Amino acid sequence: MSRYTGPKARVSRRLGTNIWGTKGETIALDRRPYPPGEHGRSRRRGNVSEYLLQLQEKQKARHTYGLTERQFRNIFAEASRRQGVTGDNMLRFLELRLDNVIYRAGWGATRPQSRQFVNHGHVNVNGQRVTIPSYRVRKGDVVELRDKARSFTVVQWNSDVLDRTPPAWLESSGEFQITVRELPLREQIDIPVREQLIVELYSK
Repeated sequence: MSRYTGPKARVSRRLGTNIWGTKGETIALDRRPYPPGEHGRSRRRGNVSEYLLQLQEKQKARHTYGLTERQFRNIFAEASRRQGVTGDNMLRFLELRLDNVIYRAGWGATRPQSRQFVNHGHVNVNGQRVTIPSYRVRKGDVVELRDKARSFTVVQWNSDVLDRTPPAWLESSGEFQITVRELPLREQIDIPVREQLIVELYSK
């Protein structure tokens, strides 16, 4: 499956927020807090079109969770078919991706790193190895790192140094084991995205 492999800081500067959560992006945003490109510093920000705002919100969400345009559009289409608020459904589906659960649990420093753990077969769901990052967990699922992965230096470092507290919808049920206690609510999803603008973009 394809994924973005270009310069991360450039995307973060374009969208005005640290997308992947790396130190390099933070430094780039501090040093050059304006869009990239020859005219980035002098570009006028007053006349921003409605379409540009909607597109930027969509790109924030898409890059944050590491999806292609087709994957993101498919998730939106499914969210719009389900009962409830489309924007909330969309974010809930994104949060329930297995690679995101690994990230939320604090085992991966970033979502791309968490995605790699899943791709390389280091994650079990309900006792079975799962190698699909987009696998959607359900309420009651038990997610854990396999024994070999628990001894990785990077995993130990992430667990000790990051000290990331899992959101309320996830419950720690043992060392490197987490249970999906409930489906996430909008107030439990802390990404800086205005999902209503994404709904308006795709509803045109």
